Amino acid sequence: MEFKVKTFKELTTSELYEILQLRSEVFVVEQDCVYQDIDFKDQKALHVIGTKEGKIIAYTRLFNSGEYFDTPSIGRVVVKDTERKFGYGHDLIKVSIQAIIDNYNETKITISAQTYLQKFYESHGFKQVGEEYLEDGIPHIKMVRD
Repeated sequence: MEFKVKTFKELTTSELYEILQLRSEVFVVEQDCVYQDIDFKDQKALHVIGTKEGKIIAYTRLFNSGEYFDTPSIGRVVVKDTERKFGYGHDLIKVSIQAIIDNYNETKITISAQTYLQKFYESHGFKQVGEEYLEDGIPHIKMVRD
């Protein structure tokens, strides 16, 4: 697996299309959640792209302080369903955390995590803050990594 970090303007149209397809495949179809994925926030984000054999199979988008939460944040965390068994999600989060440190010079990170992934994020140093809430009909928790 190879990772790249790009601004929105650095994305090729093919990369953008693959990213949107992957996000739709997982967040809309697999999770059966109708929501507006294209939210005009991608232009502000850094995009972490994980490729395998030339195909995008893992992705996150990163925001600096104040653009989503008070601290930098990681969102739209996704790994193609057929690739999850290889543990690429852990690699993706490690690269995303390092990209925030390298690009935003911050170590405190906030995420809005799907509740069922709490232990996964805890394994990367995140801790739950506050109560569970619904986001697009799916249980989430706010988590912070100091």
